[in-house]
Amino acid sequence: MAKKKKSVTAENDFNNENVHIEDAGTVKSEIITDTLTKNFMPYAMSVILSRAIPEIDGLKPSHRKLLYTMFNMGLLKGGTIKSANIVGRTMQLNPHGDASIYETMVRLSRGNETLLYPYVESKGNFGKAYSKNMMYAASRYTEAKLAPICRELFDDIDKDTVDFVDNYDNTMKEPRLLPVTFPTVLCNVTTGIAVGMVSSIASFNIKELCETTIALIKNPDHSISDTLIAPDFVGGGYVIYDADELEKIYSTGKGSVRVRSKYAYDKSYNCIDITEIPPTTTSEAIIDKIIELVKANKIKEISDIRDETDLKGLKITIDLKRGADPDALMSRLYKLTPLEDSFSCNFNVLINGAPGVRGVREILDKWIEFRLDCVTRRVNFSLSKKRRQLHLLKGLSKILLDIDKAIKIIRETESESEVIPNLMIGFGIDEIQAEYVAEIKLRHLNREYILKRIKDIENLENEIADLENTLSSKTKMKKIIISELQEVIERYDTGRRSEILYEVPDDNVETEPEIADYPVTVFISEEGYVKKIRTANLRMSGEQKVKEGDRIISTVECSNRDNVLVFTNKQQVYKAKVDDFQDTKASVLGEYVPSKLNMEDREEAVCIVVFSEYRGYMIFMFENGKIAKVDMQAYETKTNRKKLINAYSDKSSLAGVLYIPEDTDIVICGSGGRKLLVNTASVLPKSTKNTQGVQAMTLKKKSDKVVSLHLYKRGEFEKEWRYRPKNLPAAGALPSAGDLGEQLTF
Repeated sequence: MAKKKKSVTAENDFNNENVHIEDAGTVKSEIITDTLTKNFMPYAMSVILSRAIPEIDGLKPSHRKLLYTMFNMGLLKGGTIKSANIVGRTMQLNPHGDASIYETMVRLSRGNETLLYPYVESKGNFGKAYSKNMMYAASRYTEAKLAPICRELFDDIDKDTVDFVDNYDNTMKEPRLLPVTFPTVLCNVTTGIAVGMVSSIASFNIKELCETTIALIKNPDHSISDTLIAPDFVGGGYVIYDADELEKIYSTGKGSVRVRSKYAYDKSYNCIDITEIPPTTTSEAIIDKIIELVKANKIKEISDIRDETDLKGLKITIDLKRGADPDALMSRLYKLTPLEDSFSCNFNVLINGAPGVRGVREILDKWIEFRLDCVTRRVNFSLSKKRRQLHLLKGLSKILLDIDKAIKIIRETESESEVIPNLMIGFGIDEIQAEYVAEIKLRHLNREYILKRIKDIENLENEIADLENTLSSKTKMKKIIISELQEVIERYDTGRRSEILYEVPDDNVETEPEIADYPVTVFISEEGYVKKIRTANLRMSGEQKVKEGDRIISTVECSNRDNVLVFTNKQQVYKAKVDDFQDTKASVLGEYVPSKLNMEDREEAVCIVVFSEYRGYMIFMFENGKIAKVDMQAYETKTNRKKLINAYSDKSSLAGVLYIPEDTDIVICGSGGRKLLVNTASVLPKSTKNTQGVQAMTLKKKSDKVVSLHLYKRGEFEKEWRYRPKNLPAAGALPSAGDLGEQLTF
């Protein structure tokens, strides 16, 4: 049976939206912007409005759902309960799964130390925000309850202060916002990544923030920086004060705050203890970076580093070498590691469904408007309740004037359903009042009860008048907010965590470490091993140990601060310091240079030069008889590069290399036995490293070549004039019997 072919209709014109589809599987052409609007925009708006960006109450939806669930569970009072129980109950409001809910709880907890003013009291292992390795325990092992400060989040939530909406399956109601009594939006660090936008809000001290809010309520032109000094972080440390940057944050909501770690020097153990770090890093990141710097020889004063964090809190211990300056070391570490870091501020807050980056002044103004609305709704709720009570009591007062008549009406009424209508007719009251009267117990029909009810009417009338006056006066409403803010300060202010550093000492300190200056002796072997021994210890050393088949070819007395150039067989030169090599002793082989300097595969050292300053010349002798004299300054670089290419010419194989501080006599040796004595002054220096040089030795045969080069020692030749030519190039001379060390026989 033949398969029925699908009818495929597709419009090639992307501007034509009227596409006809005749069957399933039809390929349809759409305008890309329409597809994005239909498919992507709903997702983007959901992330922005319902997930990543905090609202004016300082909470994201996930935070609000969790805290409200805990409030309904009665966890504002009493003891803690299992976190798993809380997570399970929260899933009635939050459909994103137990793992994400528990992570939210962890971040809000006191034990995790993420928030300056945590909302959840924790019991058990909730991990630490300052350590990526200290993970939190599973929800079945930990317990939690609401922190006392949550009273300020839920105060009067049952008095119509905020709107309630349906949860995701329309089975419960949850608050749209929480009626917070202080600006929680700026009290805790909040970060979020939405679609096309991010939010990063720094935390501020609750006293400074409430005082600033009070000042703005009293005077809208108040200068924010007068009362809100700087951000305050749960991890403490030093906030480096920058008036211009803070003013930028206060006015625009964007900027950065530099936070520096706090340390103490323990003289008895010669170590530094770091106890407070920036909120943007972790202890592991700091330790890893310091270890990296030590391995790269950029930091030399550290002998050991370890994490000694315990139940008392964070502690990173750095052991110092003898004579190290702890303050100078920390100044460099601030520059080179996350021990000093910047907190980037981007105060993106969702207000009335509209996200936007706002300055501190605008956020506080919007919070004041929000709080005024909450207080207005609370007063209206109380006013409506008292008016209803007054209405009932006024109906009762009419009955109390003639109780006997009320009793007679009730007794003479045949049907229960007619009691209410008869009371309404008999006393001229409405149905609500009559219902209230009908429910009064017989024991209350006494003189004392009647007098109390009449007095309640007077009190209610006075209270209603006060509430109406408050409702009609914006000034009184603001006074209520001010008094609540003052109470928050009294209850929850515990002082600043982060100290403010107005002056930064050694801010322009050099990042390069100070190299210790002491005399050393460097031993260089034929196979590329380098051994550095303190000269003071050399007299106690025995014979220098070398690898089997290797030998010491050079011994240099120098300073630990001197420079090292290592020329390789691949026409490259590696730059180092004598200090880069470890102090050692005669009984070790030393350090293998290719491994030490991370040379390329099959790259070997052909010459190792130790010198103090970039003065003098490098002499390169090639097998083709050419000689190149390169000024040492050609290898000096302004940047601290560790490797230079084209260190010498590759046109001919290298026969020998010498470093000379000044012009001197050298001996060139050919393969035919000829030797040539040349003063380097006769060769012009070049500033180009890979120069081919000039012809020095004339080679008689094609098979001849230069085999070596060395410094001339006075007395090496009996008749040195035989080897010293008048002009270059020259063939040189064969050594005499005396120069070869032979004696004539007769």
